[in-house]
Amino acid sequence: MNSNQKKFRSFRRLTRSPFFDIAQFLFLIALFFWFFKRSVEDMGYHWQWYQIPRYLYTWDANGFVAGPLLHGLGVTMKISAISLLCASSLGLITALLRLSNSIPGKVLSQLYLEISRNTPLLIQLFFLYFVMGPILDLDRFWAAVLALSLFEGAYASEIFRSGIVSVEKGQWEACHSLGLSTRQAYRFIIIPQAVGRVLPPLASQAISLIKDSALVSTIAVYDLTMATQALISETFLTFELWFSVALMYLVITITLSFLVSWLEKRMASPYRSDLSF
Repeated sequence: MNSNQKKFRSFRRLTRSPFFDIAQFLFLIALFFWFFKRSVEDMGYHWQWYQIPRYLYTWDANGFVAGPLLHGLGVTMKISAISLLCASSLGLITALLRLSNSIPGKVLSQLYLEISRNTPLLIQLFFLYFVMGPILDLDRFWAAVLALSLFEGAYASEIFRSGIVSVEKGQWEACHSLGLSTRQAYRFIIIPQAVGRVLPPLASQAISLIKDSALVSTIAVYDLTMATQALISETFLTFELWFSVALMYLVITITLSFLVSWLEKRMASPYRSDLSF
């Protein structure tokens, strides 16, 4: 082995080391802060980060009191959680209808998919709140939940459908040989296998839902985005508040990503207990 090959192998070992990844990350962070510092100096903006904590929380004689940003975050999380459950259920039902032998079910599911995926979420929000809201007696909160559920459910249905289709044909043959009905096959054999395969794309869709929930402020839902806009109009702390909100969204989405990653590894373990549906 000549000296060039030895140098190349040493370089490969270095680049594969976790310390090299950490060094790259620290370099990117330093570069980001350098650009940030230069831009701040050019703008001449006077930062007032010390004012941000009181918009998150305060302490009084009764103890901890949530500020407007935390109140808005609570509304955002509530809308996102309900919408995620509804979107997942709607997506699974739509996927099953598309894979069924029912012609009306296939037509309705395809019509729903084409309308939801090919129209902007903002338009759907306005339509459900201003047009369907008075008819169905929906307030702005439930109109927002319904719009997010329908919009994200269309994408979730394709994720579920691809996961179900990816299950090997032999699994279906085994179900039929055991005398299981189609419903039992889906419940005990097919869907448990499909769920493990669709977790990563479903996690991405859940993150998209959380970010898309910022649009509900357009119909006067007092979520995190609207709370921030109200504070900016009062305090003019534009950059500090928006950066704080961006960090809050980042923490939520990263936490969700780690949770799904842990769940995915647990479901992939050969020693896991059976999942029941």
